[in-house]
Amino acid sequence: MKKILISFGTRPEAIKMCPLVKELNKCNKFKTVVCVTGQHKEMLNQVLEAFDVNPDYNLEIMKPKQNLFDVTINILDKIKKVLEKEKPDLVLVHGDTSTTFATALASFYMQIPIGHVEAGLRTNNIYSPFPEEFNRQAVSIITKYHFAPTKKAYETLINEGRKNIFVTGNTAIDALKTTVKDSFYHPLIDWIKDDKLIMLTAHRRENLGMPLKNIFSAVKEIISENRNVKVLYPIHLNPEIREIANIYFSGEENIKLIEPLDVISFHNFMARSYLILTDSGGIQEEAPSLGKPVLVLRDTTERPEGIEAGTLKLVGTNPKLIYKETMNLFTNPKEYEKMSKATNPYGDGYASKRIVRILVDNYENI
Repeated sequence: MKKILISFGTRPEAIKMCPLVKELNKCNKFKTVVCVTGQHKEMLNQVLEAFDVNPDYNLEIMKPKQNLFDVTINILDKIKKVLEKEKPDLVLVHGDTSTTFATALASFYMQIPIGHVEAGLRTNNIYSPFPEEFNRQAVSIITKYHFAPTKKAYETLINEGRKNIFVTGNTAIDALKTTVKDSFYHPLIDWIKDDKLIMLTAHRRENLGMPLKNIFSAVKEIISENRNVKVLYPIHLNPEIREIANIYFSGEENIKLIEPLDVISFHNFMARSYLILTDSGGIQEEAPSLGKPVLVLRDTTERPEGIEAGTLKLVGTNPKLIYKETMNLFTNPKEYEKMSKATNPYGDGYASKRIVRILVDNYENI
């Protein structure tokens, strides 16, 4: 029996990797070992509990005010011991985080093959998103099996000269099949009532400072002119983000700043929202499955399929553009319908099954 070690460390990774863990556990061809780095702590644990995934290892690297140097060094140091003990035949990593980069690098140093889930996404701007774009490109160089979520990601990898590329869809869509429920209830539903709900997430490194202030300024203006609109903002744990949000939103009755939601609650609020304002990557994939227009608070995106399909629109952090495009979705039913009913380019909810089948088919080569 071959051994596969799955490594992840952030909440978004966990949402996308837990369905794959569950699917691998059904397969009698492999022994699955789960190692979480703890790059996120509370937010990661929420997802693990929601999917009933119990890691075999938790490196618990998170510490106050950690930076990219801390994260990378600590993961490299601690995961080395896990790899030496477990001696996996294959290591699976996901996407673009520092956990992904450091785990892949450690595996490469030990000449352990790497499988990259959600491979092939690119902005081709090495500093946007930072450091994620570099992480993705670097991991692709040393990956043996590339699990591309879309045809465009596949073509990107082909053009880069990669081999063993498989189009699987995105495991984020698999997760929604578990989390979104008609019976969902949360006390904030009573606060929202029949108003239109905007889900807001803003946390990316490149948006700290003035870009974040511009985003919040636009949201305040939207709310001031639309009293039948409510904004739910599960606020990131970053103290800088919290300080700016409190300055802009304090006293606003139609804006709720809340602690990060567990994945089940977050997905169900997305499903009940009117539209989504976000700088998150994963939400760009999830929202189209729920029929929700997404205005992306970034200047670039490594998910151009959503732009081309019409489910996403890049608005950056220009407050006038954020305001204009949000108001357009409130007042232009044809535009709203076009975005909400566009075909989801990110898959059908069976990506994890496809990945496991590919691994089984390549069993002798792993």
